[in-house]
Formats: sequence, C-alpha cells, structure tokens
Amino acid sequence: MNEPSANEVLTLLENKINTGQYNDSVHKIKLMTARDVLKEILASGA
Repeated sequence: MNEPSANEVLTLLENKINTGQYNDSVHKIKLMTARDVLKEILASGA
C-alpha cells in the first residue's frame, strides 16, 4: 500500500476544511491545526 505524500495529506486536509467535511467546530480546529503544523514542517525543509 502506498502512503500519501505530505503534499497529498495537505491537499486532503484543505479539501476537508473547505468542503465542511468535519464533525463539529472542535474537529475543524484539529484539522486546521494539523494543516498548519504540516505547512510549517514543509516550509522548514525538514
């Protein structure tokens, strides 16, 4: 099984946030936090 790349996960998170695919506001905040952390990791070149 192929694992998704970091960019694919980032795209998936953005899609879920933008299309309302979350259970409640707490879940949305968790998705947004994960997205932001992933963006920071990618920007730092780690």
